[in-house]
Amino acid sequence: MPLDLSTSCHQQRDLRLVLCPHPCPLPPPPPPSPQPHSDNGWLCSGGSPSRGHLMGDHVLQVLAQTRLGNGRWMTPENIQEMYSAIKADPDGDGVLSLQEFSDMDLRDFHKYMRRHKAESSELVRNSHHTWLYQGEGAHQVMRAIRQRVLRLTRLPAEIVELSEPMQVVRYGEGGHYHAHVDSGPVYPETICSHTKLVANESVPFETSCRYMTVLFYLNNVTGGGETVFPVADNRTYDEMSLIQDDVDLRDTRRHCDKGNLRVRPQQGTAVFWYNYLPDGQGWVGDVDDYSLHGGCLVTRGTKWIANNWINVDPSRARQALFQQEMARLAREGGADSQPEWALDRAYRDARVEL
Repeated sequence: MPLDLSTSCHQQRDLRLVLCPHPCPLPPPPPPSPQPHSDNGWLCSGGSPSRGHLMGDHVLQVLAQTRLGNGRWMTPENIQEMYSAIKADPDGDGVLSLQEFSDMDLRDFHKYMRRHKAESSELVRNSHHTWLYQGEGAHQVMRAIRQRVLRLTRLPAEIVELSEPMQVVRYGEGGHYHAHVDSGPVYPETICSHTKLVANESVPFETSCRYMTVLFYLNNVTGGGETVFPVADNRTYDEMSLIQDDVDLRDTRRHCDKGNLRVRPQQGTAVFWYNYLPDGQGWVGDVDDYSLHGGCLVTRGTKWIANNWINVDPSRARQALFQQEMARLAREGGADSQPEWALDRAYRDARVEL
């Protein structure tokens, strides 16, 4: 039977986000949106770059997304300081052209980032996390949560069972996570983390291929800590509009109140959304720009959440090959000897004190 994601209700086109009490209703899917966008904060000091500078070369987009250095949140002022220090912008227009980017010595960039250690308030994400195994032999609570995710998403069990383990996150007072998307676009130069071994292809970059996100709220937060979707329900998406009049909608420490949708943490509830659009043929399409989201500043107390990400390769053939190989290993008893082949199994014995 060919792989098909249409049973996940992703083909319906009404609402796009569901707040799930227990038991959780089936999720409605997102509307159409434009092509994937780059992480604009790294190459443009005045906001988003024009498509002439970045969008014409997808390799450059991938580099922009992966060069996060020490995890510092780069404001336009920070970027201008960096350009000046490493002499990356000789014409001084605040935007790196493709030629200027090609001429830049990346060693200077990395030296600069190593010298400038970020404070916790300056990080893209200020939190602690660990991973909890949910596969065969896991604690009954973890198995029960995975079964709920199966019922919620209506996805084939093989896809859910072979996805990432549960991530548990603690945000202390002052914790935050600036707005981001949970997965990146897949270009010829990228490959999915979960299928890279079976793909047997040599590519320079990889991405998580998180088709959907289920975010669980584990406690009631005394102050702040909302999940914000800055552009949810916009009729159109324009990357250039994320920064206007010195207001960066991705900045969850200062501008969460300006996001279109904010979900307050409520213990025992969950939020569920798709990170990719459907391709119209029962499979994964482009990244959904409207899935941009972040964790607002925790002003009082502590915030606990958990994430379940469902990993699907946009290449139906690679996903099928991955599932076939994992099924073969399971039959032959080889999965335990090669735990890295399954994302969840690789974290089975992980322990981190939070």
